[in-house]
Amino acid sequence: MKKLLLLATGGTIASVQGEDGLAPGMDAKDIISFLQDKHPDYQMDSMLLMNIDSSNMQPESWVKIAEAIHSNFEQYDGFVITHGTDTMAYTSAALSYMLHNVNKPVVITGSQVPINYKKTDAKRNIIDAIRFACEDVSGVFLVFDGRVIRGTRAVKIRTKSYDAFESINHPYIAHIHDTAIKYVGAKPKTNKKLKLDTSLCPDVFLLKLVPGTKPELFDLIKHLYKGVIIESFGNGGIPFQGRDLLPKIRELIASGVAVVITTQCLEEGEDLSLYEVGRKVAQNLIIISGDMNTEAIVPKMMWALGKTGDLFEVKKLMETPYNYDLTP
Repeated sequence: MKKLLLLATGGTIASVQGEDGLAPGMDAKDIISFLQDKHPDYQMDSMLLMNIDSSNMQPESWVKIAEAIHSNFEQYDGFVITHGTDTMAYTSAALSYMLHNVNKPVVITGSQVPINYKKTDAKRNIIDAIRFACEDVSGVFLVFDGRVIRGTRAVKIRTKSYDAFESINHPYIAHIHDTAIKYVGAKPKTNKKLKLDTSLCPDVFLLKLVPGTKPELFDLIKHLYKGVIIESFGNGGIPFQGRDLLPKIRELIASGVAVVITTQCLEEGEDLSLYEVGRKVAQNLIIISGDMNTEAIVPKMMWALGKTGDLFEVKKLMETPYNYDLTP
């Protein structure tokens, strides 16, 4: 019999109606009480780590979750984390960087509708997550609407529908139908020893370019952040005519700020070598994001900057595939 630990963090799945709307109000034991599995083939303990709307999730919260898994790692065969959907993809990616060589399943899930509602996706999602946490697999995974997604590849693309998450630029790990789990490829498995690495630097800023973005904006953020992620146009284009952003990007790098170029397009990633606008910016010490999604780039940059301030080393860490976050 598998022994599992449920770590509750709040979110819609644990929300109740209040005077100001829905807010997390149930603890881990309350969530378990809604499961109708009278004869489970697993043993489950539970722990309430925090009870927050996931919009309030912070890098320090990721560290708390990672530390809870690490401190209880030897006592359990798998872990299930209930979480709000809004920042769930950031958390799943962050855990993928902080939990090195995790050789057991760490499964994060949640719901679009609270578990105490008559019509809800919460019960299916948490039961699916429990089933997958009983599998002989290794890694961090997001389970939602019957889909198993690698922790570094999940993106929330719908705000209300049950199929809120998709795996971007990477195959699904598996699909869950009732009690059947159908793997897309080989089961992810490692026998390496877990190592905790929570050295995060939260001083990271995400900038989405729009036509008309002012170069002076970079002067305002230069002294506030150690890393800047620029969501550029298409394959990585940065304006260099009219409102020329390139000199300010060079100033950022010269002042010791790490700069990542990614794309606003959801799929297929960026390619700075394709167009003139991309090649001009790629002449600098720019970090190339490839087909990583933003939800992975943000915690990965925090993780890299937590290790070193050397821009060459940060670039090396960011551009090295880790837990399948980047296609080589």
